[in-house]
Amino acid sequence: MRPVSLIFEKPLAFLWRDIIEDTSYKLSFFMQFVSIFVSTSMFYFFSRLLGDAGISYLKPYGGNYFSFVLIGIAFYSYLSVSIQSLSETIREGQMLGTLEALLVTQTEIPTIIISSSLYSFIWASFKVAVYLLLGGYVFGVNLGNANLIGATIVLMLTIISFGSLGIISASFVMVLKRGDPVNWIFSSVSGLIGGLYYPVSVLPDWLQKLSYLLPVTYALEGMRMAVLKGYSVSELLPNILALTLFSIIMLPLSILVFKYAVRKAKRDGTLTQY
Repeated sequence: MRPVSLIFEKPLAFLWRDIIEDTSYKLSFFMQFVSIFVSTSMFYFFSRLLGDAGISYLKPYGGNYFSFVLIGIAFYSYLSVSIQSLSETIREGQMLGTLEALLVTQTEIPTIIISSSLYSFIWASFKVAVYLLLGGYVFGVNLGNANLIGATIVLMLTIISFGSLGIISASFVMVLKRGDPVNWIFSSVSGLIGGLYYPVSVLPDWLQKLSYLLPVTYALEGMRMAVLKGYSVSELLPNILALTLFSIIMLPLSILVFKYAVRKAKRDGTLTQY
């Protein structure tokens, strides 16, 4: 049995590399905080413009548009990170010539997948915390009823289900180099019908049915109910079960797809092509 220190050695090495790389661009690092404040302020003033418009649609979430959209833009970042982080790492490795060297080592595919995305998820979690702190302490969003246990369960399942899409996205990048359809389709469609900026209930019936085929719909719905309404785990069960089903199906499938993409790229000799 491997010592615990060796199990975490490679993920920590990936994490430390990404921290050094990200913080080395100090202006870019700082501007990410500025963009969080700007986007939060923008939606706050937009919510004041709306007033009570559409309150019937927002009633299940507490009736306040700003708190509704705050949870949306905060936790939607997990979708962006999930789909983009691994594929960007693969793309960077292709361009720098480090991908082939990594894949011929004894590092297992799941370790590469988890380690490559570790920093991005930690950073996304930190940004979510900043969004919520701004919303609660600067813009007056009531987060006192939040069910942290329920929110944590939904969050973990969200990361797994979103991460599976990211692995499939990276598989396309591995083979196609450019032109990733998974990233474009899920980012666009999820933003349109996944309940990011407005409740799914405002959509036509046929689009509502389509939205429930996406994990982001259950993720945002569950997170809003847990954070804004304080729903218990039993009340969150429909969203938890849906995300669990997505995770059970998509995670092993995505790893198989990624392994196939690696084998194909090695067989075709295109690992270093970009």
